Amino acid sequence: MVGAKIDKYLEENGIKQGFVADKVGLTSSQMSDILNKGRRIDCVTYYKICKVLNVPYETFMEGED
Repeated sequence: MVGAKIDKYLEENGIKQGFVADKVGLTSSQMSDILNKGRRIDCVTYYKICKVLNVPYETFMEGED
């Protein structure tokens, strides 16, 4: 799942979920739901997360259907 891949990236790079949530315009609870509970992520939010993390949009999509 995309959320799990983003969560792993954050953990490996020492980036706090709250930091990303704030920059993207989500609450900490919404961000946690995306990363840990498999909540669907819309494309606008996904692109904002990638932009905040400064990674290509394809980074977390590899292997996803």
